Amino acid sequence: MRPLIGISCCIKAFGALAMPNHAASDHYIRVVMGPVGGIPVLIPAAGEGIIEELLPRLDGLLLTGSRSNVQPALYQGPPHLEGTPEDAERDSTTLPLTRAALAAGVPLLAICRGFQEMNVALGGTLDQRIQDLPGRMDHSTPSDQILPKVRTGKAHGVRVDPGSQLARLWSGLDYDPAAVPVNSLHNQGVCRPAPRLRPEAWAPDGTVEAARVDNARGFAVGVQWHPEYDWQTDALSRRLFETFGDAARRHAAARMELPQAVAAE
Repeated sequence: MRPLIGISCCIKAFGALAMPNHAASDHYIRVVMGPVGGIPVLIPAAGEGIIEELLPRLDGLLLTGSRSNVQPALYQGPPHLEGTPEDAERDSTTLPLTRAALAAGVPLLAICRGFQEMNVALGGTLDQRIQDLPGRMDHSTPSDQILPKVRTGKAHGVRVDPGSQLARLWSGLDYDPAAVPVNSLHNQGVCRPAPRLRPEAWAPDGTVEAARVDNARGFAVGVQWHPEYDWQTDALSRRLFETFGDAARRHAAARMELPQAVAAE
C-alpha cells in the first residue's frame, strides 16, 4: 500500500469572478506519484482546526513552493512592500501543521516557500527581497533567462557540507559538493535559522539553500530550490524524493503496526 502524502495548498483566485480556490501545482502531484511513490492528498488552507484529525492519517508532508510570501508579522519582520503577495490562510495552516508533523515524527520535505515556512514555524526569521540586500544575488530567476527553462534552468551552484545529511543522501551519485547546480525562483530566504534548523548548503552569496531539522523524529529536510521541476533528468533531485518516499513508507508501516499491536494486547 502506497503512503499518503499531504501536499500543502494555497488560496488562489480563479476564473472571471476571481473565486478563491485551494490549489497546488501539478508538479507536486506528479512527483508524489512518481519518485516518492505515494498517493497525493491535497491539504486545504483551512486553518489549524483540520490538523488534529488529518495528521494521524498521513505518512508524509510535502510543503510546496508558492508565489506568496510568509506574513512578516509571524517572524517579527518589517511589512512587505506594497503589492507583495501573501496568503494568510495558508500560513495559518502550514505553520502549526509543520510543528505538529515534526512532533509526531511524520516525514517532512519542505520546498522553497515551504522551507521558509519551516524556518518561521520553528522560530527563525526571513530576509525579504534578497536581490536588494548588499552583496547578495538575484535569486528570483535563472541566469539564462530563457523562458522554456525558467523553471528547470540552473541559476547558480550551492556548496553542500560534506558531512551533512544531504551529502549522505546523495552518496554514490556523481556531483561536485562545492558547486551543485540548482534552479532558483525566490526573493525571500532564511535570515536567522531557527534554533533547531541546521543549514547544510549555501549559495555563493551565503543564502541558506538547504537545512535539516535537528533531533527530528523522522526525515525533516528543506531546500530553497525546486527539485520537483527536474527530477526526471536530475539524479540529485530524484534521490531527494526517493529518500523522502522511503521515510514515508517506514512511517506508514509503523502506523499500520500500531493498531495491530494494541489489538493484540
